[in-house]
Amino acid sequence: MKKRYRNGEIWDFEHEMAVAMSREVILGLDGGTTSTVCVCIPFTDPLPHPLPVLARAEAGCSNHNSVGETAAKETLEQVMADALAKSDSNRSAVRAVCLSVSGVNHPADQQRILNWLRDIFPSHVKLFVHNDAVAALASGTMGKLHGCVLIAGTGTIAYGFTEDGREARAAGAGPVLGDWGSGYGIGAQALTAVIRAHDGRGLRTSLTHRILQTLELSSPDELIGWTYADPSWARIAALVPVVVSCAEAGDQVANKILLEAVQELSSSVKAVVQRLGLTGEDGRDSFPLVMVGGVLEANKKWDIGKEVINCISKDFPGAIPIRPRVEPAIGAALLAWNYLMRQS
Repeated sequence: MKKRYRNGEIWDFEHEMAVAMSREVILGLDGGTTSTVCVCIPFTDPLPHPLPVLARAEAGCSNHNSVGETAAKETLEQVMADALAKSDSNRSAVRAVCLSVSGVNHPADQQRILNWLRDIFPSHVKLFVHNDAVAALASGTMGKLHGCVLIAGTGTIAYGFTEDGREARAAGAGPVLGDWGSGYGIGAQALTAVIRAHDGRGLRTSLTHRILQTLELSSPDELIGWTYADPSWARIAALVPVVVSCAEAGDQVANKILLEAVQELSSSVKAVVQRLGLTGEDGRDSFPLVMVGGVLEANKKWDIGKEVINCISKDFPGAIPIRPRVEPAIGAALLAWNYLMRQS
């Protein structure tokens, strides 16, 4: 037998492959408008700490509302195949798959994806499908579905669960139906403000110079061509740092855009909390409030996430803000693990 070496030492390749193929694994997927991540973790009881991630793979958009069902399926299948290949596993080694993807807004969406997954994996594999907000919540609660999550990235959604399994959501209807408070919403309002200022219909704003400089354009008139040449939500959401920078410099228009975003994001959380009764009449009963997404990350002096927390805490002082230590894809994997433990 030909010897193989790794780091200068003899590597028992055949033994390692046999161990890998006999190891049961769980796949957790987080699919959004911007990117899709799949992680592969071992299925063990109890779960070791820290949680070992055997492999991680990343791909593009998997929201069927954005790229179409065929492209979304191709992305999801490819990212799962990549994660299994990186972990030296195959589909027969998978014990469960938890797919949490944006665009799953109705039981029909859920069932369609479940049917598709069933065609890919052997019959023994347990399959779970959720909206991507569910994995984001689980990433902050380490797999427990209780409390509320606020996602504010390219898009936005608030989603919550009670301990007895009731659920509710607010926002998340997409840009056309009003994703205000999201990265797209902030960027779109900034572009609108520049056009209004150029027309003489709105206040002059430093957003004009900064956005044109960022996009390498010479006139606000060129924004029309830039926007419609590729009207992707993520492209517009990428302007958020420019808006934050202008607001920090004292621009009145940029500051107003961010304040309105804070109000929109806070109102989404408040709607979910009230519908589920997550806190008592005085608002002091505690519940986890998981905060996920680039818009909510610390942004120098103008911290959108901090302002949202302050706004929510006025009505619900029992809210416990959580910034997840693991990514949503791991939250999805932990959800699958908990499902398996409850069924065993």
